[in-house]
Amino acid sequence: MNKLYYQFPGTWFGDCMPYGKGDEFFLFHQRDTRDPAPFGQPFGWDLATTRDFVHYQDCGTAIPRGGDGDQDQFIFAGSVFEGPDGYHAFYTGFNRDYPAEGKASQVLMQAVSQDLRHWRKLDQAPSIAPQPGYDPDDWRDPMVVRDEQAGNYLLILGARKKGPKTMQTGRTVKFTSDDLVHWEFGGDFWAPGLYTMHEMPDLFRIGDWWYHIVTEYSDRHGMTYRMSHSLEGPWTAPVDDAFDGSGYYAGRTFELGGRRVLFGWVGTKAGDDDRNNYEWGGTFVPHEVYQREDGSLGVRPVDTLWAAFNPRTPMDDVDIQAPHERKEVVIDPDCPGLFSFEADVRFTPGTRSFGLRLREEAGTGRSYQYDFQVGQGRYLFEGSPNDPWFTVMNIGLERPIRLEAGRIYHLQLVVDDTIATLYVDGVALNARIYRPGQALGIYVTEGGLQVTGMSLAKGLQK
Repeated sequence: MNKLYYQFPGTWFGDCMPYGKGDEFFLFHQRDTRDPAPFGQPFGWDLATTRDFVHYQDCGTAIPRGGDGDQDQFIFAGSVFEGPDGYHAFYTGFNRDYPAEGKASQVLMQAVSQDLRHWRKLDQAPSIAPQPGYDPDDWRDPMVVRDEQAGNYLLILGARKKGPKTMQTGRTVKFTSDDLVHWEFGGDFWAPGLYTMHEMPDLFRIGDWWYHIVTEYSDRHGMTYRMSHSLEGPWTAPVDDAFDGSGYYAGRTFELGGRRVLFGWVGTKAGDDDRNNYEWGGTFVPHEVYQREDGSLGVRPVDTLWAAFNPRTPMDDVDIQAPHERKEVVIDPDCPGLFSFEADVRFTPGTRSFGLRLREEAGTGRSYQYDFQVGQGRYLFEGSPNDPWFTVMNIGLERPIRLEAGRIYHLQLVVDDTIATLYVDGVALNARIYRPGQALGIYVTEGGLQVTGMSLAKGLQK
């Protein structure tokens, strides 16, 4: 079981609706029992709170699901927003049986609270119903912000046009309101023609830039974002328009105390088998989001999470020279299920690749690796050796990165049970790892690699 990343016992962490107050983050989220499979038993919203992303308090059910005949048989994603009269939860009521009865399966609904822990459901919001021409069974995940310039509230949600589910008509639509009760449809907010559906839309501002995030499952199976100086657009893509790979899904952000955190989950793989596909739901993993000088966004470990490990053990520098082969140096032969590692690396001109190996087995040499492919400008997660083909289903487990000889790259790795998270200069990549093995190593292929500033920490402080 995970000891650092959050997952309530006996359940799998689903979409998160984060909120923050004072110094405390509120994680409204779905808990799937997988009885007998993902989405088997209906769920509502449960709540856990944290101040440091290490220790969590379980607050139980926040908004209970309705009965099997109710619109909110399941409570799908939404958001929490503070209005002048208290807190509002806008959410998706989903009934899987309604389409057979000729009724829309997904309807936006609302609940109110004065303390974020006790909620009273209101009637469904007919003014935010699926509009003509839109798919009534893909109309979900509302999110509300205050538009100070316009002096009203803006609600966005994920939608698509009517038609075959394979059509790339996914879009974000918008509504406006003066009172959080009566809403006026404003048409499409962002309709790029790239994805079959937009999920978990997010919208926030840092400085002069607005950022719009969506999660999609028809291209790279992950999160993407656009940026603009205005809510009216145009929405442009940075060179790297993602935060993580295909193993990290459905994240929303919230800013508290000057720190914006991305609340997503790393899915499990079917049968806990490296070769299988990712499933819906898994374990919560936070990223801290920051703005680069050019306005694009990067992610890094949450500082309190990184500081929670036992005192770090510094390690000697390593210089690996392998001009015509691959050479590896074992950093530690006995890394436990929970550890963190950091280092600065610099490669020489002409180097083909370099990387980290983890969970390497002493007898067989089998391992997982993060491989930095210099000529291709990317790093990816994979099994090594990949025999029998293939040992790890890693489609989408790669990230673009500009790799320049002589430049120093800072690596930060967290391994918690079956989850590995690697950060490299604002770029993150999560993966599941199920095989045993203890060794941690670093290697270079057909080139040279200097490794400095290494340190390793095993386990958490008590």
